[in-house]
Amino acid sequence: MPNSATSVELKFCPLFINGRAVVSSSPKDVQYNPATGEAVAEIPRTTAEEISAAVEAANQAFPLWSKTPVLQRCRVLFKYRELLEANAGELIALITEENGKTIEEARGSFQRGIESIEFSCGAPTLMMGETVDQVGTGVDGWSTRNPVGVCVGITPFNFPVMVPLWMFPMAIACGNTFVLKPSDKVPRTAVRLVELAYEAGLPAGVLNLVHGAKSTVDALLADPRVKAVSFVGSSAIARYIYQTAANNGKRVQALGGAKNHSVVLPDAEMKSTVAAIMGSGFGCAGERCLATSVVVAVGEVADPLVKELVRAADNLNVGAGCEARSQMGPVISEEAKKRILTYIELGEKEGVTLARDGRKDAAAKGSGYFVGPTILDRVNPNSRVAKEEIFGPVLSVIRVKDLKEALDVISKSEYGNAASVFTRSGGAAREFTQNVGAGMVGINVGVPAPVAFFSFTGWKNSFFGDLHALGKDAVHFYTEQRVVTCRWPE
Repeated sequence: MPNSATSVELKFCPLFINGRAVVSSSPKDVQYNPATGEAVAEIPRTTAEEISAAVEAANQAFPLWSKTPVLQRCRVLFKYRELLEANAGELIALITEENGKTIEEARGSFQRGIESIEFSCGAPTLMMGETVDQVGTGVDGWSTRNPVGVCVGITPFNFPVMVPLWMFPMAIACGNTFVLKPSDKVPRTAVRLVELAYEAGLPAGVLNLVHGAKSTVDALLADPRVKAVSFVGSSAIARYIYQTAANNGKRVQALGGAKNHSVVLPDAEMKSTVAAIMGSGFGCAGERCLATSVVVAVGEVADPLVKELVRAADNLNVGAGCEARSQMGPVISEEAKKRILTYIELGEKEGVTLARDGRKDAAAKGSGYFVGPTILDRVNPNSRVAKEEIFGPVLSVIRVKDLKEALDVISKSEYGNAASVFTRSGGAAREFTQNVGAGMVGINVGVPAPVAFFSFTGWKNSFFGDLHALGKDAVHFYTEQRVVTCRWPE
């Protein structure tokens, strides 16, 4: 993006290094409001020296923080949760301004972030080791969990509060220090998260914040002081993050993209199924890694299902997220809108039936980055719109004859994040859950997002690494095990 010519009119976005807000000396990029297209803030790219200083602050803070009793660390998180709740209105409004989510979507994602903090506050129990007396004659053995050091979180634009809260609360509860690099599309929400963490009593250097794009990421991946990297974003970048960080000797969890399927069987309850698919496919403007992007209609359910989906989409209010009547907001940027429109055009070339054309909606023709809900029917399972991640409000409907064929369609996807089945049959649901090629499965649930004490278990090209985000995997990712074998002389 070009540098702003009216910087005095734009909002300020600092770094956080060693507990202090820092004005970056780097060139600035412009942040735009996705609902209006207007410039709202200047975002620093962060210099190499500033990135190194943030890592060094975390590195210097680690010895004392790692030795701080886990109960004391969690007390800071309890206070942090309290402050986030007290400032919920401000943070929800900030999510809506930066990302474009509706107020209800922003509120829901905020609450999911709070749940992650609540889970992290269980660290005293979650970090418990194991003990066995008499592993040999007069010999005892036990294990402990220990923090790994400086951790980095690289987070996406689509959940400005929730995804960072997947990462740094658990990391610091386990005794690590942290450097957060949020998306340059939504950086000011991250600034407020860090400010409130220090207001809660976090010691200087435990949590640091840098901005920027690839050059910032590369500097963090190469820094030998960084021991672990968490990432959420597209699969292409997730693969790059995983390979680069692993080659530099770091542990990595890199969550990538998705092409999620919702299979609808003829016995599904139509009203609730349509509501669930609408929420999954068009909620958050389709910009989430658990969104339904492919509806697999089995047998005679296809025609009535498409008809009801179109009717529901016609009644969906598309507008600025800050407006109470809005049920779907804009996509994140002009670039994202152009990419989505290109996929709709591609679908037409591939011979789909355009059951509903979101390009014709009034909102899509005005200011801001809006695309109306779009439904592509009779999609070929081998077409690009069926296989590639569109990351927008576009549903592709594939028609199949039975559940076996539906499972075959899903098995051929390069992704394996989530899949759902809609049915009244326990047998069909059991067959689906045991055979579907996805890590997160829904039964009559459109968005099978696990609560914080379960792990976020993407498969195939939806995840790169060994230990997933959230749940017990997160505890194991942010700690390493020490085993002690002990014998005392008589």
